[in-house]
Amino acid sequence: MHLAQDFNELFTVASLISLLTLSVLEIVLGIDNIIFISIVAGKLPKAKQPKARTIGLMLALIMRVTLLFSISWIVGLKDALFHIGDFGVTGRDLILFAGGVFLLYKTTIELHNKVQGYEEDEMKSNKNSFKGIVMQIVLIDIVFSFDSILTAVGLVTNLIVMILAVIIAMIIMILFSGKVSDFINENPTIKILALSFLLMIGIILVLESLHQHVDKTIVYISIAFSLFVEVLNIRMRKKVGKGDTNDDPRDVI
Repeated sequence: MHLAQDFNELFTVASLISLLTLSVLEIVLGIDNIIFISIVAGKLPKAKQPKARTIGLMLALIMRVTLLFSISWIVGLKDALFHIGDFGVTGRDLILFAGGVFLLYKTTIELHNKVQGYEEDEMKSNKNSFKGIVMQIVLIDIVFSFDSILTAVGLVTNLIVMILAVIIAMIIMILFSGKVSDFINENPTIKILALSFLLMIGIILVLESLHQHVDKTIVYISIAFSLFVEVLNIRMRKKVGKGDTNDDPRDVI
């Protein structure tokens, strides 16, 4: 690795633009990760949730930086390990498939609990240990980290730029994870929307493992539009719930 050369090129205009672009992209790619962490950490008592989220995101940061120093191995995961007929199964395929199935399983369980109307306190009273929650976060971090690193490798060749972009994105996610988590957990319809989003991501991971490329931009745009509509619905419901207390005579005219 030419770290000295990468550092010398760090302050060029091209590198700074790459750093900004990759940082934004890492934040976007980290949305599904932070949603999963928020929902899983929400099973813990309120006091322990921030710690679980922070540990989960810090582990994701460490994992991604570690993987960046193993780029040659990451790229090698695209080589076929064995064949099923004409289909070449790679290490990346196995990781994406396992992660997709895990995400589909966890999301389906969560959606079932919400649809059945199980109370949050009832679910929290089940066997949801702190270590168990963190382990689930680590497992899904591995999958999302590979996706993130492969994207970075495809866009940038400067290792220091990649590391800085991952660090910047992770710091921003840590700072805003609490607000995202509170917003999701305080609004049941938003939580259903978030779980539906994770369900789509799980399906996409499985499709990617089968070499069926899906443009995630379409998914992100769809979920952003759905979120916008749901936020409007929440504001409308709150306004209706408060009632019209405005006695301004101009309203009668």
